[in-house]
Amino acid sequence: MEARLVPLPTARPQPAVRVDGDRIVLADVVVSDPALAGWLAERPEDDRAAIVERALRIGLIALQDAGVTVNVDVVRGEFEKLLQRTEQANERAATALEQTLRANFADGDGRLPRTLERFLGDRGALRGMVEELFDETKRDSAIGRIGSMLERYFDGDTSKLAHLLDPTRMNSPMHQFRQEITAGFRAVEERLIAIEAAASARAGERSRSAAKGADFEDLLENLLGEVARGAGDLVDRTVNAPGATMKSKKGDFVLTVNPTFTRGAELRIVVEAKDRRVSGREMREELREAKTNRSACVALVVFTPAHAPTGIAPFDVRAGDVYCVLDPAAPDPATLEAAVRLARLLALASLRESEAEVDAAAVGAALSAIREQLEVIKTLKSQLTSINGAAGAVSTGLDRLRDGVIAQVIAAEAEIRAIGA
Repeated sequence: MEARLVPLPTARPQPAVRVDGDRIVLADVVVSDPALAGWLAERPEDDRAAIVERALRIGLIALQDAGVTVNVDVVRGEFEKLLQRTEQANERAATALEQTLRANFADGDGRLPRTLERFLGDRGALRGMVEELFDETKRDSAIGRIGSMLERYFDGDTSKLAHLLDPTRMNSPMHQFRQEITAGFRAVEERLIAIEAAASARAGERSRSAAKGADFEDLLENLLGEVARGAGDLVDRTVNAPGATMKSKKGDFVLTVNPTFTRGAELRIVVEAKDRRVSGREMREELREAKTNRSACVALVVFTPAHAPTGIAPFDVRAGDVYCVLDPAAPDPATLEAAVRLARLLALASLRESEAEVDAAAVGAALSAIREQLEVIKTLKSQLTSINGAAGAVSTGLDRLRDGVIAQVIAAEAEIRAIGA
């Protein structure tokens, strides 16, 4: 229900509304509305002033929002007009852009397609220029001139390249090179023939003399010195020195074991170098005489591959002595070192037989493992000579296997030392 403001009788003053700073002051204001008066009468008298104040506040806020709504409608109308003008301008710009694009890029009628067709088309200027430049039927075209030049330099026996590379032509560079190579090969051939003849003569002479054996003994002396130096042993060359037996020079070398391992006792190993074939019985007799002549307990005989008995390569233990094979052309220090250390083991075992019993199974297992390692080394050596590309890998494998051989020998030596301890 709409509220009405009813003026008071003329006898009363007119309603007054005053704005004092942030406050709104009302005086002599009467609201004539039975429903609202009845509703307000039902409220407590103390709350009526607050209710009237809140009602006045709500009414003023509603009037204020109504004014803002009117302003928003005006802005919306202006914005819609601006939007319509923008859309019209965009349509005009799009139409102008479309006309420009069609004029320049339209299929067939555009400027760009016409220009490209004129220069790059089937009958364009570029195609005509290329056809004229690379026409093989024309001698004055680029491809024709290139063909003529190539024919002159490379085609047939009359070309310049054929003249330059023909070694039979007197004036060609290859003719002089051919003469130099021929003379060089002739000189090399003569030199090889002379060297082969001299080598054959020396080999025949050395095979008929003791020089061949002396060479093998020199090689063996150097290798034995390296092995003994690492173990603290002592090596003496006794090939020309008489021994304990009257007028006997049996025993080419004597290896005296490091006294640290023998508790001060003198323990000897006699070493024989054999570069000639000897029967098994003769070899056993010679080793027995050599041990007696040099006061040794164990003998080590080193054969060349051409004179070694069957089945001892790279080494073996026979009748208490060590047999070894060493190639003078390609000596393997690991093989000789293993053989020497085996002979030292046998010598130490013979020294301590009176004190304790050696574990033959342990020593035998070590010997078997050593033989297996040396067989693998021998195989790798043959591969190394035939496969140059795998030289690095094979050399590494040989070093590992050599370490394995030495480890097995050290294990056997440890067995002997444990018994001594």
